[in-house]
Amino acid sequence: MNNNMSDDILQKNETGSEDDQFRSGYVSIIGAPNVGKSTLLNTILGQKLAIVTPKPQTTRNQIRGILTTDSHQMVFVDTPGLMDPKYRLQSEMVRTAYGALRDADVVLFVIDVAHPNTDIQNMVIEQLSGRKRTKTILVLNKVDLVEKPKLLPLFEEYSNKFDFDAMIPISALKKDGVKELLEQITPYLPPGPLYFPEDQLSDLPERFFISETVREKIMLITQREVPYATAVVVEEFEKRTRRNTDEIIYIRAIVYTEKQTQKQIIIGKGGKQIKRVGELARHDIEKFLDSPVFLELYVTVKADWRRDIIQLRELGGFLDL
Repeated sequence: MNNNMSDDILQKNETGSEDDQFRSGYVSIIGAPNVGKSTLLNTILGQKLAIVTPKPQTTRNQIRGILTTDSHQMVFVDTPGLMDPKYRLQSEMVRTAYGALRDADVVLFVIDVAHPNTDIQNMVIEQLSGRKRTKTILVLNKVDLVEKPKLLPLFEEYSNKFDFDAMIPISALKKDGVKELLEQITPYLPPGPLYFPEDQLSDLPERFFISETVREKIMLITQREVPYATAVVVEEFEKRTRRNTDEIIYIRAIVYTEKQTQKQIIIGKGGKQIKRVGELARHDIEKFLDSPVFLELYVTVKADWRRDIIQLRELGGFLDL
């Protein structure tokens, strides 16, 4: 951690008394698309939990990651990037993001200092203004991409926009400032119980992370509208014994697109594209499950699924629609 960066941490209030009470709470991570929310979550946990791509709107649902120490448990909630929605899927993504504010003990409002989105930032600040009781930290991410003289005026600018409890510069990708961020969050957590077992990393099912991993690879290797029109559902997940008595996990997943042309692009000539997706996904899934995996992928069409409430529930994971 750069010592100069630590000097830029602005904390408005006293962080509270030192005590040995166990603290626990929910920490919601919000912000515009591509500001580094998922990268921050993965860096905090020290393990890849949320998928990350250079494309906006990669995260569609809340991703909950759990960090437990001897003194506290933080349940981080990564959220979809906030935007002006154009269709039903995007509307549900925005609703999901704001929903994470409801039960938050601490809110991390992440901005990209290299490419600020003023319109989205003002929209988020308007939402935060109605939740003044929640501790809110402004996280200025990607500070490695800007010169320090350009960074300093941002502190004054944002302190005039909202009464943040703290402002902390970080580089989630380079892990700079993340330790200081965690140290700032801890005193803001209320005294509370251990919500999850000490070794639990998330409360989401394995199938969710498998489908997300496949979708990540599709987003990385396809262009234009194709990655956004894609959903992945794991239909079969079971342990099987091979001839040599070793166990392997068999996974069958369906990749849904909205159009036949999108299906053809994902499959590729002679099936090369979908084979590549499978190879990349299987490598990450095996690492995640710590087991050999046999992954079968099928591609099919469900027209306009992003605009249909029933299909969104089935394919998009928005179970509370």
